[in-house]
Amino acid sequence: MIVPGTNLKRGHAGRRFILNTVLVLIAAAAAWSAWVYGQIRYYADRDEAQPANAIAVFGAAEYDGRPSPVLRARLDHALELYQRGLAPLMITLGGGDVGDTHSEGGVGHDYLLAHGVPESAIIAETQSNNTAESAARLAVIARTNHLSRIIVVSDGTHLFRIHALCEKNGLHVFTSPRPAAGSLDWQESFARMAHEILSYTAWRLHLHG
Repeated sequence: MIVPGTNLKRGHAGRRFILNTVLVLIAAAAAWSAWVYGQIRYYADRDEAQPANAIAVFGAAEYDGRPSPVLRARLDHALELYQRGLAPLMITLGGGDVGDTHSEGGVGHDYLLAHGVPESAIIAETQSNNTAESAARLAVIARTNHLSRIIVVSDGTHLFRIHALCEKNGLHVFTSPRPAAGSLDWQESFARMAHEILSYTAWRLHLHG
């Protein structure tokens, strides 16, 4: 025997359960995003540069053998750390797109060479296609050359993810953000932050997947 209104009550209860579940998921996602945002800002706003065995520059775009403004800013910052005597070795990271005749690591190598860094003080990694691969290849270089302390250079918003990837690969790194070239408009700032939050989240999900 069906009591009148029973199905209606069940329907309401089911909808409430779905709504509550959605609200919990939204709250969890918001809390997670806020935590990641805080970590990104923490690493972006501090410079840990100190005496180390090497300075590693994470790659950015190159234009037919010339560093892009972003890559140049990273290289200039790393060069300044090298000239301060914080490390005797520089490592440039990053491959190239399919069909390219140049790589980010190779362009970085040539730029440093042209600015007075001796060939013997530069290692160019030219095969990695993303930040995770660069961190993994940096770990191989570190083990091969017995490098226990490395300063990593990139954009400020990039460094939290780099630090996490390097730590996962067994590296002991100090982060050093390159100086900001100027203030970004809110859309570009939002896009960069969203990219880093999503990239870090995807990496963590992959680790536990």
